[in-house]
Amino acid sequence: MDIKARLPKENAREYAMRILKSNIISLELAPGSVISENEIASLLGLSRTPVREALIELSKVNIVEIMPQRGSRILLIDYNLVEESRFLRLVLESAIIRQVCELREPQDFSGLQENLKLQEFYLENPSPSRLLELDNQFHKELFRLANKMRCYQWMIDGMEIHFDRVRSMSLSTIKDIKIVEDHKAILRAIHQKNADEAVAVATEHLSRYKIDEKAIRAKYPDYFLP
Repeated sequence: MDIKARLPKENAREYAMRILKSNIISLELAPGSVISENEIASLLGLSRTPVREALIELSKVNIVEIMPQRGSRILLIDYNLVEESRFLRLVLESAIIRQVCELREPQDFSGLQENLKLQEFYLENPSPSRLLELDNQFHKELFRLANKMRCYQWMIDGMEIHFDRVRSMSLSTIKDIKIVEDHKAILRAIHQKNADEAVAVATEHLSRYKIDEKAIRAKYPDYFLP
């Protein structure tokens, strides 16, 4: 597992949840693998209780199966749940993009522009995990500009992890990565206040996993439900 330091003001359950989700998305905790509460708690320097609570929350969104007396299993990827996650995200982000396009006061897009520069760097100097992090930060910034950060938090606390697992696989599998071009096109359309164009690009952007499915399944044949 990749163990990162605990953040300031982060309680034990939040810390356990963040580390578990990060390792599930990066495939450090691979689909089908079995994990132990005791082992995870020891690695994180926590008691079993916050780890158990985090696993219970993950079980509610069908990422983990808790097996009494035997540990917990990271569930195989269900493309139906991936599609539901993508659908929810697209509905929310389409509305967010339209709101950002409709804002009357001049907006500071420097955060998005700086993010794109970093994305270009990690595209040329490959780091799939860092590129995925920057991808998420780009979309998070759109929610911030629309003043809808609670909606963003609800989204990532829910089924988003299903979509992120497949996105992580795509970044590690596909050579011709389009996400930076997509983000540039979204920002360009927002600058022009062309909401329809921005939403159209976002729709294509969030649907690329379908195009990549065959290559992803070929590289990770044991990670998916039949």
